[in-house]
Amino acid sequence: MTKRTTAAIGLLGLALATGTVLQARGSLPPAAAAAATRAAAVVTAHGIAAEGRVVAYPGAEVKVGAERAGRLVRVLVSEGQVVRRGQLLAEIDSDELRATVDEDRARIAEAEAEGRLAEANLARRQRLAEERIVAANDLDQATRDVETARARVETARAAVVRDEALLAKSRIAAPIAGTVIARSVDAGQMVASGDHAFTVADLGRIRIEGEAHEADAGAVALGADVTISADGYPGRSWRGRVEEIPDSVTLRRIKPQDPSRPTDARVLAVKVAFAEPTPLKLGTTVDLRIAASAR
Repeated sequence: MTKRTTAAIGLLGLALATGTVLQARGSLPPAAAAAATRAAAVVTAHGIAAEGRVVAYPGAEVKVGAERAGRLVRVLVSEGQVVRRGQLLAEIDSDELRATVDEDRARIAEAEAEGRLAEANLARRQRLAEERIVAANDLDQATRDVETARARVETARAAVVRDEALLAKSRIAAPIAGTVIARSVDAGQMVASGDHAFTVADLGRIRIEGEAHEADAGAVALGADVTISADGYPGRSWRGRVEEIPDSVTLRRIKPQDPSRPTDARVLAVKVAFAEPTPLKLGTTVDLRIAASAR
């Protein structure tokens, strides 16, 4: 760092401190106070300073839960395992449900047999009615018996569909292809409907959610080059680019690494795409330098 740069930083710090004191005493006009705040936002020759966190793209990280209550009889994957979409991750005890489905299917067969008998009886009574051997109400009764048998068949089929759907919920499957990054269940464990069991993420679809000071919002542009660094990789950096800029500023969500920085600041939550492969993992906090555009 040159002497000129050091002096400039010192003067900036002095100006900010003076502005804060004067503002606290009520002697600094609002416009001047705002100017001091903008001066505190770091827009240097090296770009706009921001912090961020590595996250998955929307839909690329999914929490998988149990769809019904029961006891887990099998857990088939571990953390770090790569899975394909639809792959079975765990299974809830379903012996009773399988027995219920078998009963439902037996009821379908029984109802269909009754229906065939009712139709045969109706056909006989229709012939007898044509010969005027049976009364009209006997024919009506036979017709009603056929309709009742058909309704029983449909009811039994609906029961099969319902219980097979419940049976399908006994299988906890991967909704996307990716890596199991979290597992919170074990075989033999009781789970309730909705309990979080696994997190699956497509680690090939990650980016950074960054937070730039609201005073720098006008200097952030789509496609701007970004330099990415992380404390866990000293001396290394990676390239990225701004791919999304929201239409509004929000309160800070990422806890600053520097404890002296305010936690209630308003920020511009920019999204940064990686321009090259990196070893950074989901959840890693990173420092960003965003190339500033002309305001």
